[in-house]
Amino acid sequence: MTSIADLRKSYERAELNEEASHADPLQQFDQWLREAISSEVPEPNAMTVATVASNLRPSTRVVLIKGYDQRGITWFTNFESRKGQELAGNPYAALQFHWVELERVVRIEGLVEKVSDEESDAYFHSRPLDSRIGAWASPQSQVISGRGVLVANAAKYGAKFLLNPPRPPHWGGYRLQPDSWQFWQGRRSRLHDRLRYSLENSGPNGEPFWLRERLAP
Repeated sequence: MTSIADLRKSYERAELNEEASHADPLQQFDQWLREAISSEVPEPNAMTVATVASNLRPSTRVVLIKGYDQRGITWFTNFESRKGQELAGNPYAALQFHWVELERVVRIEGLVEKVSDEESDAYFHSRPLDSRIGAWASPQSQVISGRGVLVANAAKYGAKFLLNPPRPPHWGGYRLQPDSWQFWQGRRSRLHDRLRYSLENSGPNGEPFWLRERLAP
């Protein structure tokens, strides 16, 4: 069996430089996400969400991005889950996309807020029926005695709501408003390309702008 310490990979697919990258990190993200989708990498919309609890212990989980624009990055979940409780106490979070096949990583940090009820309702009612029932059936992050609890709950709420389950009051969307982005492109000899965009408030007229800097890998 090969030692895990001996596993190696040479990163040689692409490069990332200041001249060829966008000045706006959202445009750079949009380009890379579209390229991940067109390259048919597995689950290009999967991202890791990192939060920190009141005891300063961090935790991560993988969720699916459901939207992005100038307002930020959006996903939906149970507000009573561990991440929901941690965001209620500390509304800052970090996101990470890792497109292994493209040798690319995107890291995003910022303040998180809930989206509007109207936005949560619209997305909830666009979901498949079993996913809408599942939002009622799963007491996310809570201890349960077995899978039978979930099956029984799904049957109960399916019978109760039939084809029109409403959005649970404990379920909806979050939006992270970025103040920092990092784009990482693997390169040979571990001399990777790494660009950071930081939100600054010292433009010519005092307006916010993105400062782009290269970081050592």
